[in-house]
Amino acid sequence: MKDDLRLEVLRARYLSGQLYPRSLILALREQAQALNPDFNMFIHLLSVQELEPYLAALEASRIEDLPLYGVPFAIKDNIDLAGIPTTAACPAYAYTPEHSATVVQKLINLGAVPLGKTNLDQFATGLNGTRSPYGACINSVLREYPSGGSSAGSPLTVALGLASFALGTDTAGSGRVPAALNNLVGLKATKGLISTAGVVPACRTLDCVTTFTATAAEASRLLALTAELDPQDEYSRANPSWNDGSAFGHVSAFRFGVPREQDLQFFGCTEGPDLFAAAVERLKGLGGEAVVLDLSPFLEAARLLYEGPWVAERYSVVGELARTQPEAVLPVIHAVLAKGPEVTGVDTFRAHYRMQALKAACDRVMSGLDCVLTPTIGRPVTLAELAAEPVLRNSELGYYTNFMNLLDYAAVAVPSDLMVNGLPWGVTLFGRAFTDQYLLSLANAYQGGKTPGNPARNDQSRVVVCGAHLDGLALNWQLKQRGATLLEATVSAPNYRLYALAGGPLKRPGMVRVAQGGVEIAVEVWQLPSSELGSFLNGIPAPLGLGKVELQDGRWETGFICEGYGLEGAADISEYGGWRAWLNSQA
Repeated sequence: MKDDLRLEVLRARYLSGQLYPRSLILALREQAQALNPDFNMFIHLLSVQELEPYLAALEASRIEDLPLYGVPFAIKDNIDLAGIPTTAACPAYAYTPEHSATVVQKLINLGAVPLGKTNLDQFATGLNGTRSPYGACINSVLREYPSGGSSAGSPLTVALGLASFALGTDTAGSGRVPAALNNLVGLKATKGLISTAGVVPACRTLDCVTTFTATAAEASRLLALTAELDPQDEYSRANPSWNDGSAFGHVSAFRFGVPREQDLQFFGCTEGPDLFAAAVERLKGLGGEAVVLDLSPFLEAARLLYEGPWVAERYSVVGELARTQPEAVLPVIHAVLAKGPEVTGVDTFRAHYRMQALKAACDRVMSGLDCVLTPTIGRPVTLAELAAEPVLRNSELGYYTNFMNLLDYAAVAVPSDLMVNGLPWGVTLFGRAFTDQYLLSLANAYQGGKTPGNPARNDQSRVVVCGAHLDGLALNWQLKQRGATLLEATVSAPNYRLYALAGGPLKRPGMVRVAQGGVEIAVEVWQLPSSELGSFLNGIPAPLGLGKVELQDGRWETGFICEGYGLEGAADISEYGGWRAWLNSQA
């Protein structure tokens, strides 16, 4: 029976003295050594001697100082670990780095212990896990299926109970497809959020480092620890405050997109439609409102990944090796790279112009939605099917994943159900850039995980208005100018008094919470981009400001409040039940 290596469970066992890192890590190494011939998950499993510096460092540290104290993890072998060869599944390409990749070093500094370097589709080119001279990676549940790729070995280490989490990469689905096939959460965070310094590029402008975990809560924790601006990575991006670790919380009402029936593709899988329909209903049960959307511009963007100039970007990394040492590169990788030298500058700019148009179209489709739900893969394919039609079957695996990085979206693959044969089946939640923690909050709820006390946040903020910012009134333009949309008209909890403040010329209300004698006040809830909230707040004149307002259903939302001194000379108009009703009475 495999150990429970989830982060919180492992830490509790360490703190209680039931377990020690040295004994666990060495035992896991023995298990990995025994399992590796069957699954081909490790290219390089660290020796006892290679593990010793990490174990000795832990024994000289306090667990209280290290958030990931003694946590075993695995690293896809296109990500550098100092002193250990990086092969990218191509022995002729191999080199031994002096320094670890930024994200790897960060994890080690936090107390995590690397077990080894994992197998992958050569140069991270593939979604199936069989394109490696180190052997095909076999699925953790059914041996007639692959593990999925290109991060093929990494998910196996988690699924087989050898690591708490594992690192992969994802350019076209390599962190989501294998997660789905092995019953794991696969987080493909926003591009640049996790540093790719020290990663062998597939497509430098698109590559992401990903994590494989048993739960969305663990993925959230790891993201909060690793999402940092890295000066060593020119593509690194700062994480906005609304997407930090505190954004992971409980979800209530949300709107999610569901592809039109004609856009859904299951490639002959008879179980897929029912499994996806059940997933839609599960999200509805969590408070979601399903909105049908047109997936066709997303799918057109996906086709550009291999039909457009991004193939030349792959060629820029390994093309010279493929040309001078053709035997070092697998034939199927040669076939993928073949178009690279033919791509012209004109082709490249035309493709970028088309991609920008598609990005604009997809962003419009996404506006007003908190996320989109899709299957992660249309259907699983067997090892025999891959051997018979390697390019076609691999392409089918990327139907729902290839567009994500081209369009700069965040995505998380989450386990959903089991197929009749016992193989895992999963869905993907994706959303705008920098909504990672919100997506993980939804994934956590979807998994039935423990719900944090704070509400989940994304790139949108809600504002409760009660006066001149109401729809159609004098200051409503200040919201609409910032891209705000009206979510609902409702009333406050019966704990407020409403006043018409003195002065002018524009009449303004003041809404004040009281201990006794309060009434319900008519309000509206608007949603605007979080990046615009600061400028909106700066434009609010005293004595008004933004605070927390309780609504009739018990929710607390950000809204207009009035400081006590502002009531001097004000008229109590609570009997009207709202600002609009009072204005009508004055007319």
